[in-house]
Amino acid sequence: MDELIAQFEKNATEVVRVSITEYRKRQFIDVRIYYSDDEGQYRPTKKGVSLSPEVYPDFKRALAALEKTLLERDLLTPEDLADISEDLTDIPAVEVDEGR
Repeated sequence: MDELIAQFEKNATEVVRVSITEYRKRQFIDVRIYYSDDEGQYRPTKKGVSLSPEVYPDFKRALAALEKTLLERDLLTPEDLADISEDLTDIPAVEVDEGR
């Protein structure tokens, strides 16, 4: 059982997918890069990370620290992040190729 939570474009041929996956009857948070094959189907790469839900609070704190650092170094602006909370309420459905 894989459940796609969100997806965004990395470049013209790759996307980043955030999913909840199951392996050996355990659920994981999976953040992975997928590439578009010759037929236009997205296939997973080895580039990514799977985390148990128990470490999600630590992961979220790490992302918050990263965001703070990016803002301090002017690599992001507050405007870049302004509409994120609005985006979370309206995440579009994404078609998933189950043949991964």
